[in-house]
Amino acid sequence: MNNFKNIFVYSLLILSLNNCTDHVDYEAIENYAITAEVYFQQESDYEAALVGTYDPLQWMFFNIQIGAIASDLSLCGGESASDYLGLQEINSMTHYPENDVLSNVWRWLYEGVNRANYMEENKSNIQFDGKESMYGEVYFLRAYYYFQLIKFFGDVPLFTDVRLTAGDSGSLSRSAASLVYEQIELDLQNAISVLPASQSEQGRVNKFTAYALLGKVLLYQEKFAESAQAFDQVIGVYSLVSDYGSQFLRFGENGPESIFEIQYTNQSNWYDWNCIQCSEGNYGIIMNGPRGWSGPEYAQGWSFNVPTEEFFNSFAEGDTRRDATILDIQSFADQTGSSYTEGYDHTGYFNNKYIPRAGESGGQIELNYLTNYRIIRYADVLLMAAEALNRGQIDDATALQYLNQVRARAFGSSDNNLNVSGSALTDAIWLERKYELALEGHRFFDLVRTGQASSTIAGFISGKHEVFPIPQQEIDISGLEQNPSY
Repeated sequence: MNNFKNIFVYSLLILSLNNCTDHVDYEAIENYAITAEVYFQQESDYEAALVGTYDPLQWMFFNIQIGAIASDLSLCGGESASDYLGLQEINSMTHYPENDVLSNVWRWLYEGVNRANYMEENKSNIQFDGKESMYGEVYFLRAYYYFQLIKFFGDVPLFTDVRLTAGDSGSLSRSAASLVYEQIELDLQNAISVLPASQSEQGRVNKFTAYALLGKVLLYQEKFAESAQAFDQVIGVYSLVSDYGSQFLRFGENGPESIFEIQYTNQSNWYDWNCIQCSEGNYGIIMNGPRGWSGPEYAQGWSFNVPTEEFFNSFAEGDTRRDATILDIQSFADQTGSSYTEGYDHTGYFNNKYIPRAGESGGQIELNYLTNYRIIRYADVLLMAAEALNRGQIDDATALQYLNQVRARAFGSSDNNLNVSGSALTDAIWLERKYELALEGHRFFDLVRTGQASSTIAGFISGKHEVFPIPQQEIDISGLEQNPSY
């Protein structure tokens, strides 16, 4: 693993999704001659398998898009009302079990679980220095994949000891989210016990990454005291960058605010439109750019995930996050003499954090943007820690301090700092998350977990839309019970 920017590796021990029809129930090596009997016999085999376990992180572009499009901050956009129909349905809260986007989310997350389990299955084959730390990364990754599955689908099949094979079809059942959470917490505690405080290679998780995810997992369960304790291990280890927008530019990747960041590269020339997750580049970036763009700085895209005018106008005066987050396309075009064409649901605004920028792709341009996804930032941890301290009635003064750190960076001074407590502080923290983390994939899930979704998202039905439907193919294959009202 000499360079975690190049984390897409075809390991012979792990089946590519190209040939996978049963998204959870499949034989992970049935199409290959090399098996665990001849693999996992030297340290390099384990290193390659670990890289393969990181791989599905790169396929999470739909997860990020959905977190924004399903919320109140942006519209689906695209070329027409049928462009990426799965996303259009999610945008209007009319999604069904046959949704192809949600099917991809499900199968790619379970691919990650299966790869982690394949390593677990073969953990005891040989011993070598650094093996325990390596498996700390495996346990973190499995915890992350399962956490995403819970957020999207609620109760899900839980398996940890071995990978699933084709022979397991029809034998699966959904485990209660509480049991899956128990496994996630166990995996993260096991990861924390063996991971180092830092890694020499960018993109590899460390002890503090695991603490940050553990704090978030506990916050989602409203275990506030335990969540605050986990975040306390991270506070002070990282720092806020002075210029908010700089961290989303190429030179800002893996900076002092980055706790967990998915790595991409533009060096891959291999591509297949039937396997868009097979590139090492970030396919999701092309979706966010303006159509027909002719001008400086940016590159043309497909006009998805367009922020609303209401959201753009809701930023407080002096909040530097507005222009770092949202590109006012007409204003920029007027300033630079640029031109573009309008897409479906055109609002005049684009996601300026994750937008195609000139010169940052290569090979098959649409599939190879090098833009990393910032999954957990220090500002996010400060706000989550503040929420845990406040909602757990533990320490409002410290919670307020964390909130105001984020606000002071946003406004450039302490002039806009707040002085509130109790429920008013809770509301202030939740509102701050809206602006601080906008268009990064958090908003929909924040609204759901805090009980604000039904009053905020148009078309949201309480008791139904808190989770997405289990893909129909999984119902057909394994007889899984569907989520209510789908």
